[in-house]
Amino acid sequence: MNKSRLEAFSDGVLAIILTVMVLDLHIPSGESLAALKPILPVFLCYVLSFVFVGIYWNNHHHMLHAAKRVSGGVLWANLHLLFWLSLLPFTTGWMGENSFGAMPTALYGVVLLMAGIAYSILCRALIAAEGRESILAKAVGDDRKAKLSLALYIVAIPLAFFHRWAAQCIYVFVALLWLIPDRRIEKVLARDAA
Repeated sequence: MNKSRLEAFSDGVLAIILTVMVLDLHIPSGESLAALKPILPVFLCYVLSFVFVGIYWNNHHHMLHAAKRVSGGVLWANLHLLFWLSLLPFTTGWMGENSFGAMPTALYGVVLLMAGIAYSILCRALIAAEGRESILAKAVGDDRKAKLSLALYIVAIPLAFFHRWAAQCIYVFVALLWLIPDRRIEKVLARDAA
């Protein structure tokens, strides 16, 4: 199967997710900086979620660039990932509107964990469709960064009930970990092109 429809659909869904999140930002009444204080938690949650969606979009783009074809399993794995990412606007808004409360912070972590698992499933489905000698399989390897991220989410979720700020710091750390560009796929593509 051709991957162009999968890419276009995914890009559209991710664009809608970002749009829904920004619509939750309400314009403050007043023109002073103090008027921004009540919406600061919502804004900070928005920024973090925007970064996460951006990271997924970037990595999704690179992963599909390395793939030559997709299968039915890949289509379902991609929908699975998009499902979990589509819940980010809800958990982002809930966490922000409740000033990073314990339950919203934990649920935010659950959504991040499930999106991370879904991304790993999508990666494995693409590798299965392409074969163990594919560019993607060579580039991903044992994927330590993804495993570390999942482990950190697993730690952060229960931590949210005792030290919610520590859980939020873990979420920020994972985002920063992935902000460092993952050049594995680009390196393998460049090596194969040479």
